[in-house]
Amino acid sequence: MGDLRLTGVTKKFGAFTAVHNLDLVVPEGSFFALLGPSGCGKTTTLRMVGGLEEPTSGTVELGGQDITRLKPYQRPVNTVFQSYALFPHLNVRDNVAFGLRRRGRSKVDAEVTAMLDLVELGDLGRRKPGQLSGGQQQRVALARALINQPEVLLLDEPLGALDLKLRRTMQIELKRIQTEVGLTFMHVTHDQEEAMIMADTVAVMNGGRIEQLGPPEELYDFPATTFVANFLGQSNLVEGSIVGTDAEQVVVVDVQGAKVAAPRDRARVTEGDVWVGVRPEKVHMVPAMAADPALNRLPGGVVSDASYTGVSTQYLVRAPWGQELSVFEQNHTSQGRFSPGDPVDLTWALEHTFLLDAAQDARAGVESER
Repeated sequence: MGDLRLTGVTKKFGAFTAVHNLDLVVPEGSFFALLGPSGCGKTTTLRMVGGLEEPTSGTVELGGQDITRLKPYQRPVNTVFQSYALFPHLNVRDNVAFGLRRRGRSKVDAEVTAMLDLVELGDLGRRKPGQLSGGQQQRVALARALINQPEVLLLDEPLGALDLKLRRTMQIELKRIQTEVGLTFMHVTHDQEEAMIMADTVAVMNGGRIEQLGPPEELYDFPATTFVANFLGQSNLVEGSIVGTDAEQVVVVDVQGAKVAAPRDRARVTEGDVWVGVRPEKVHMVPAMAADPALNRLPGGVVSDASYTGVSTQYLVRAPWGQELSVFEQNHTSQGRFSPGDPVDLTWALEHTFLLDAAQDARAGVESER
């Protein structure tokens, strides 16, 4: 076993380039997610690792071995697809044992039992796939892949066919199984919450390239681009101009006459025009002119919409210059709620501000399929 390494990998389909000169290292034993909208190149990248597509150029290595030109069955890699691809005429035990028996193994009962116990299906071994729920079928497909002891398990949107509640349950289960078996999992998804819940490392792809790679909390709290800021959750991006940096390494920005600030180490650029970014759950609303002067403050807002979601209320606030900003307020019993038409100021802590280059499109990632 060892790290999975892609070096200079490019994939072209005729005149269309699906993946551009990709360099990527997936550490051994990690849960790694490729996240992005449809058509970004994430599934093509996964298929090149699995041997289902051959790179136009570049190399794929696993544990120092070049596997770029190997056939799928020659690679220590297995794939779990969204469709599960179970054999309907075989029961659960025979589906799980299929790979071992195909390789000539006859005594597989103990391994099959252990694998079904791992995915918590030990008492369903005699059922056919058609007698199982979607989540149970997904577990069978996972057990069938894991029993072959691959060095890397590829997951191609494996939870996409499940309903929301079951998908949440299976996200936790997949992470538990990955931790228990210690294999490298490489997971492709367009669901940003799914990637953040399960993965140790997330690579956000856009247009065949990686926009940003790192731990989920790093990508969420300090996005490198407007695409990442918008695709990974939601962001308020407000145009401003940097007016200086003080002695405490705080960058000061003019936003429509109001001064807001960001720590120097949360500024992707330190001069000129910028997008001032802040996540909606980091923003607080206060009655107009009642803000703490120590906080960043945008005055003169008016609540234009309020949507109660149970845990929180999601507000839209129209700023004086016409832009609508999002605010997610937790529904604490001690706090009154605002109504459309209420005048408010928006405040947030300095350390929750991030600054991005204003040359980037503020709408990048917003309209992308999630």
